[in-house]
Amino acid sequence: MFAILRTIRKPLRLLLLPIFAILLSACDPAALGGLGTAGGPKIDPNAPVPVALLIPRGGSASDNLLAKNLENAARLAIRDLDGVQIDLRVYGTAGKASTAANAAAQAVADGAKIILGPVYGEAANAAGHAAAPAGVNVLSFSNNTTIAGGNVFVLGATFDNTANRLVSYAKRAGKDKIVVLHADNIGGQLGRNAIQQAIAANGATLSGSVEYALSQEAVRASVPKVKALMSTTGANALFMTANSATALPLLADLLPSAGVTNASSQYIGLTRWDIPAQTLALSGIQGGWFALPDPAPSAAFASRYNAAYGERPLDIAGLAFDGIAAVGSLVKSGKKNALTGAALTQGAGFKGASGIFRLRADGTNQRGLAVATVRNNQVVMLEAAPKAFSGAGF
Repeated sequence: MFAILRTIRKPLRLLLLPIFAILLSACDPAALGGLGTAGGPKIDPNAPVPVALLIPRGGSASDNLLAKNLENAARLAIRDLDGVQIDLRVYGTAGKASTAANAAAQAVADGAKIILGPVYGEAANAAGHAAAPAGVNVLSFSNNTTIAGGNVFVLGATFDNTANRLVSYAKRAGKDKIVVLHADNIGGQLGRNAIQQAIAANGATLSGSVEYALSQEAVRASVPKVKALMSTTGANALFMTANSATALPLLADLLPSAGVTNASSQYIGLTRWDIPAQTLALSGIQGGWFALPDPAPSAAFASRYNAAYGERPLDIAGLAFDGIAAVGSLVKSGKKNALTGAALTQGAGFKGASGIFRLRADGTNQRGLAVATVRNNQVVMLEAAPKAFSGAGF
């Protein structure tokens, strides 16, 4: 589930929580076949296009809050579609995989040409399996790339995308000898894998990795290992998977005390270091780098949502806006095959709530991210998010 954190809790409690609560286990999407590169139903671009929205309505209080935000954002996006008519049909999943599968099957039976959602990885995987026989593509709100492929796409920001953006920047900035510090749970391991792949792809050097269990003792024990590894390898950057809900506050205290500082060992974070805002006050992360969505469109979306609904949106709400924006852009082309996998993965991408994004044939996505640092407890931009895609990357 998505954690909405208001304050930074004490480290002991933090370390009892998972690093990436959004990640859920899922089945192998390979069984869904190759729809991601070609398939999808034909549409009538001159008539309202039936679009199913699967949200966790009917689940817990937090699920219902997510559901409300997603539906609101989808309807906000529909208002922007000049000349494109969307017949939005909303289905509740209660946050459960079995319910999501039934909802997807019902949506297909009701004539849906594409499915947006659901949120959780297992539910999205189940919805993908249910929709696959009809050739209907699923744009899920998950960031779990293990479910991507076939007719299932993930719209959520992925570790691969973030890691690649930051390693690319680090390489160009001369911080190209990198040690990875990660937790030993699934989130930490997936984060480590993404960082290592980005290091290889960008021609940087992996100087080693240090793993820790989610306990104060284990985190403390990892610090001298990091220091020794940085020293023996000559590494000049430390890429961490921890966030403010787990080990980051403790590491931000222990690492500088041990002599591993941003001055000699550039800190890089896989997660947002500006959420919650109190994270920016951690003295140890001052000067550290992290990635975030394009601030201008993100602020504009939040402002429009607030004006329409009287409250600020959750970050995930933008994914529903993105899904509708992509569908609307493709349908506007007037082509009957506008919602096939081949169309969804067109290289130019789309403009969404937080900037540009595009879907890839393997079901993952690329998003235009900015690189920022923390100075005097404030976010300072180092490199703006790209405004357009070029070639296979950016």
